[in-house]
Amino acid sequence: MDLLLSLWNRQAILGILVAVATMATIITLSMPLLQTDTLARRMKYVANERERLRVRERERLYDKKKVSLRQEPKAYMKEVVERFNLSKWLGTEEAKKQMTMAGFRGPQAEVGFLFFRLVTPLALFLFALIYIFFLSGLGWPLTADFGAALAAAYLGIKAPELYLRNQIAKRQKSMTRALPDALDLLLICVESGMSIEAALRKVSQEVGAQSIPLAEELTLTMAELSYLPDRHVAYDNLGTRTGVDGLKQIVTVLNQAERYGTPLGQALRVVSQESRTRRMSEAEKKAAALPPKLTVPMILFFLPVLFAVIITPAIIQVTTVTAAH
Repeated sequence: MDLLLSLWNRQAILGILVAVATMATIITLSMPLLQTDTLARRMKYVANERERLRVRERERLYDKKKVSLRQEPKAYMKEVVERFNLSKWLGTEEAKKQMTMAGFRGPQAEVGFLFFRLVTPLALFLFALIYIFFLSGLGWPLTADFGAALAAAYLGIKAPELYLRNQIAKRQKSMTRALPDALDLLLICVESGMSIEAALRKVSQEVGAQSIPLAEELTLTMAELSYLPDRHVAYDNLGTRTGVDGLKQIVTVLNQAERYGTPLGQALRVVSQESRTRRMSEAEKKAAALPPKLTVPMILFFLPVLFAVIITPAIIQVTTVTAAH
């Protein structure tokens, strides 16, 4: 009873309230010290991982024991290009851009292109002259002979450009086919919390089985992100090197995400859906173009055979009846 009476005492109640308030203050002040900073630890881990990735990619690209994307030009090609100063009157910025889009990089590609751009027309011109005047015996007029030789030289001038265009078309076709799957995988990696460098590295490893050019371009972009001071330049280089509309859309999305902080996952999902829709539209367009393309072969090859199969028995029967009478 004495204890209960003491609890009801005002001084005891005031003391209890002061003690509770003191304990609450101590706990409130000590909670930030007891809790671990998960965000800071995660950001530190991401920064360390990015630094390790940067070092690893630099070692991979600059290790001379491994295959390098840049090779030294051949000595005789380099000597011919430098002696005739071909880079001044045969080299153009458009040709350099096409070589990059075709997958030819470094001084070896430029020197080789300039060398063959000089040698190919001369070789075809000389071959045409030797064949027309000494081997063929066609008996053409002299003007026709020189015209044919000049046509061969013109073909030699255009041959390197046609080769580059063919290589560009092959690379773009390969990248376009594998792009929807690569976008889906990139979306999964980004939404799982991976950085864009790690996501590009993972996608380049997985998509290599479908498209080696696309894996190569993504790897180069990841390497450029590691050492270029401006990340926008690395993204823009990806669109310039490939020339594929889907990759240009990805470049725009990545630039907007870097500049304005827009959600990257939602934008990649939209781009992925558009890429699949575009691929389906291309397939439907090719399927719709088949009937007009098959019309001429059917008229030239199927109908004559069909008429022969139908009419030949009647002709044989008429000939037999006529011979009997």
